[in-house]
Amino acid sequence: MNAADVATWIRHTAELVSADAERLTRLDAAIGDGDHGHNLDRGFRAAVEALPEDALPGKVLIAAGRAIVSKTGGASGPLYGTVLRRAGKALGDAEDVDAAALGTALKAALDGAQDLGKAAEGDKTMIDALAPAVAAYEAALADGADLAGCAGPSPHLTLPPQRTVEHTVVHTTNT
Repeated sequence: MNAADVATWIRHTAELVSADAERLTRLDAAIGDGDHGHNLDRGFRAAVEALPEDALPGKVLIAAGRAIVSKTGGASGPLYGTVLRRAGKALGDAEDVDAAALGTALKAALDGAQDLGKAAEGDKTMIDALAPAVAAYEAALADGADLAGCAGPSPHLTLPPQRTVEHTVVHTTNT
């Protein structure tokens, strides 16, 4: 994986966030201040605009993370920005990222989110998705999988049974 691949991933993520911004905002309105989707959309659009040309993969992530922090309101900007910046710093000056390096970056991203947000698995935060994904990636890597095998569907990924966000919204509004 090279810098162009990382930039493509950031662009694709921005497209997905933009397409889902209204739904995310509606969900947030039921349990929060109702701006999450719009804030995240603004942040990821800024990340795309900030993507450097001819940079290393780590530098691409750091630039995107900085843009997200500066343009995304609320607590999510610092969290998403920290995730990307910590991953970028973990990649260092590598021109190409192999499976092991990406695993190190993913673990650094998770640690950054946990350090900043003081959250653990089960707290109903982004950590409930990130931690099992990182663990599954690490297990696939330990089994000898290549980058595509580590990042693809995994028999190692097990999520605890939890209520969905939609269920939480309904439950919260009916209490």
